Amino acid sequence: MRRIVAVLGAVALTASLAACGGGDKKTDTGADGTTPPADDGGKKVGVVTWWSAGSEKDGLAALENVFKEQNPDITFENQAVSGGSGSNAKQKLQTDLAAKNPPDTYQAHAGAELSSDIEAGYLEDVSNLYDEFNLRNAFPATLLDRLTVDGKIYSVPSNVHRGNVVWVSPAALEKAGLDPKTPPANLDAWIADMEKLKAAGVEYPITVGADWTQLQLLETVLISDLGAEGYNGLFSGTTQWDSADVTKALEHFSKIMSFTDPGLYQEDWEPAMKSIINNDGKVAYNVMGDWAPAAFKAAEKKWSQDFYTWPVPGNEGVFDFLADSFTLPVGAKNIDGAKAWLKTISSVEGQIAFNVIKGSIPARSDLTPEQIAEFSEYQQDAMKSFGNDTIVSSIAHGAAVSIASSEAMKQAISKFTSGGATDIATLQKELVDAATK
Repeated sequence: MRRIVAVLGAVALTASLAACGGGDKKTDTGADGTTPPADDGGKKVGVVTWWSAGSEKDGLAALENVFKEQNPDITFENQAVSGGSGSNAKQKLQTDLAAKNPPDTYQAHAGAELSSDIEAGYLEDVSNLYDEFNLRNAFPATLLDRLTVDGKIYSVPSNVHRGNVVWVSPAALEKAGLDPKTPPANLDAWIADMEKLKAAGVEYPITVGADWTQLQLLETVLISDLGAEGYNGLFSGTTQWDSADVTKALEHFSKIMSFTDPGLYQEDWEPAMKSIINNDGKVAYNVMGDWAPAAFKAAEKKWSQDFYTWPVPGNEGVFDFLADSFTLPVGAKNIDGAKAWLKTISSVEGQIAFNVIKGSIPARSDLTPEQIAEFSEYQQDAMKSFGNDTIVSSIAHGAAVSIASSEAMKQAISKFTSGGATDIATLQKELVDAATK
């Protein structure tokens, strides 16, 4: 991503990205030479997200409350766009940004997902806010590195999620005499356990939902078969998408997909997770990010009792990273309001209020033991993993590849799992093509 931005975006960024604040604004005058009354852009801040339901909506409401407390003179305007797990919001954003009608700030996934917006000159460099808000000391170096593009930072994260988590139903595993507390040693052992579950009467040992959940599963399989260094090499160019190691991963992925329920392929993650949440013994596993804890909490299910979690087999010691992050668009009507929002979401109060509800962990690593105690046992465990594990970036959630690449990969996988692509070789070729976007 950094090479692309440097080569394609340098001219556009030099011309259009002024110091954070957008530069001087011209004020039009009326026919009589007087200045028209200002609109209320300075009194409200429009925030675009896709947090329109469930724990995400509740988390956003908690953030709004903190924002109001910290900024009583600024009105929060919720401009959430529902549907498509964020795809609808992203489509509308691209139209508005291209038309030079940006919101004051908008949600994105930190990392490569923002590369096209940076290249197009849509975003201000907010590096100075990291100094103003003292975020360089609050955020770990591993996170700052993933936010930095050619020495500049273009977004502020509200949280950190982990994508390579297996959610386990003990009721299902007990049918096959398997211990839900103990993960298999590797993918082959995991597949062997799925065979045992199938033989014990668990029709679908593992479930997935729509194409993005399938891509998320694939990235974890790639991590297992390539290792963290090899997986990272897919994005630096040291590992080739057409290599034999990737072929092996696709064979593992294909085998795992054979244990899934095709009736869920058009569903979002929650329907695919429902049997795990209910612990009804019909499904054993689901690979999902840790936005899932809120659904278990709503169902009054307890971690390490009604459900278990462990990294995808072969992913031990690896944290598959993604983060929700907010921007300062070039041409935002209320720059001060947008900066105030960025300060709130990165503050200790904002990060605690939001993440306790959403199930993710704070991006900040400077919380006190008393503040950490406000989070669930699962979240506290995830915080330790983020601090100790090797960090890799998620493909499905925009941290590792551009939107164009991830969308093309989802299309390739969907075609493969629905029977449109007849073999692994075709899928691998399409992934090679997608990686170049």
